[in-house]
Amino acid sequence: PILKKHMAAKHRQSRVFLKQNHTVMQALEEYDIHKYRQAHFIGRESGFPVYTDTSVEYLAPGEKFFPRLLEELQNAEKYIFLEYFILGEGKMWNEIYRILKRKAAAGVEVRIIFDDFGSVSRQSRYFIKNLRKDGIKVLAFNRLRASVDLFLNNRDHRKICVIDGYVSMTGGMNIADEYINIRSPHGYWMDCSVILKGAATTSFAVAFCEMWNSISREQLDTKNYVIYDFPKVRGFVQPYVENPLDTKHNPAEGIYRQILGSAEDYVYITSPYLILDNTMQNALISASKAGIDVRIITPKTGDKWYVHPVTQFNYQPLLEAGVRIFEYTPGFIHAKQFTSDDEKAVVGTINLDYRSLYLHFECAVYFYRNPVVADVEADFQETLKKCQRITVEDCRKLSLGKRLVGGLLRILAPLM
Repeated sequence: PILKKHMAAKHRQSRVFLKQNHTVMQALEEYDIHKYRQAHFIGRESGFPVYTDTSVEYLAPGEKFFPRLLEELQNAEKYIFLEYFILGEGKMWNEIYRILKRKAAAGVEVRIIFDDFGSVSRQSRYFIKNLRKDGIKVLAFNRLRASVDLFLNNRDHRKICVIDGYVSMTGGMNIADEYINIRSPHGYWMDCSVILKGAATTSFAVAFCEMWNSISREQLDTKNYVIYDFPKVRGFVQPYVENPLDTKHNPAEGIYRQILGSAEDYVYITSPYLILDNTMQNALISASKAGIDVRIITPKTGDKWYVHPVTQFNYQPLLEAGVRIFEYTPGFIHAKQFTSDDEKAVVGTINLDYRSLYLHFECAVYFYRNPVVADVEADFQETLKKCQRITVEDCRKLSLGKRLVGGLLRILAPLM
């Protein structure tokens, strides 16, 4: 409860940096009233505005994103913010760390937030101590401890990089070697990210400062990390974050449902998990029954033995309603995407599972009438070529034992 009030207060203080440009909203309303309403919904639920003047680069898989990340870190002049669910030591981290140390020594402000649960088993004993010795500020979110505190369930699942208030990145990519396929514990790892350059980076800079100020005694002055001079770029871009402690608002599930409810032709989805509550399941089924081409790509190979059976258990009612489901056969697909009607897309950290939609701190970007939508859709089609279509008959062929395991585990879905 204390952290909930603290975060709410920090977000109220940030509103001065998150004012909606009414000219942008007017242009969106003139373009499409439905997109205007969706942007208004996200703004009201999350507190984050819609922008123009932002270029977007879509990158998949992780091997394409990683060199771009290193390049942008090399170009940093003022500050680097990194916030990740998993920050694991290995070859990927070593290359990033070399740049961060050099930048910190040159006077660039470097700050890192990582989730303790996601990262603790992937770091050596003196990991944080060594970072601080190199002049890098670092915080572990929600430290693991012996406690019955339900807040331990609320993890920081966000993936955010902000550089100099101008460049920002998000998507499914964490910092660990499997994300760039240096190691392959679950077959080939498929993921995606976006790089934003321009006005929309303001939201991610503010979001990072809010999180830092909520969990640290050191308080950042947000105005030092936002800039206001951006080149003119067309297309609408709206970053947003999900705060599970704010029980009155739920932008993550809300915008997914709105995309399904407003689609005219298709909705294409990739998600590593398909652990649905009744509301989300009904939204998918209703869209399909209304004649919308709903397709979902999930992994053929799960990364958690207790999660994948629940994903597969949820197939049959969707398939019977006409939803088309495909499993990615080379390995594990970790990308989280919605794309619809050649006009709108969401790329971020938000899975179709109970944890992402209700328990985790998450982030994503909603794109409208933006060239990147075509890139997301093209990536979906390319990924589809490497997938196996699942049918109702496939579900019926599952052994009674597998069905029982899936059904029993589904009861525990909120804990997965």
